[in-house]
Amino acid sequence: MDLDDQVEEIETKEDFANFLHAFRETLLRQPDEWENSTLERFLDAMEAWVNSMEGYAFNSGDVDVLRPSWKTFAKILSAASVYE
Repeated sequence: MDLDDQVEEIETKEDFANFLHAFRETLLRQPDEWENSTLERFLDAMEAWVNSMEGYAFNSGDVDVLRPSWKTFAKILSAASVYE
């Protein structure tokens, strides 16, 4: 299952922990696929994406992202790996 699919299945803390493991593994195995592979760039992108979440929710119809959940945290992390 790819990471985007795994994000959609997150409902519990354990699901989120499993996602984090897979997320870290993708960075180790495929660092070239990450736009933001340093901690500084990753955190900067995470901050920018969180500040833009309303726009993402509006454009994608994913209004659940505006309600904090384990899935929301995973979406924030996942977006930060590629968000410019």
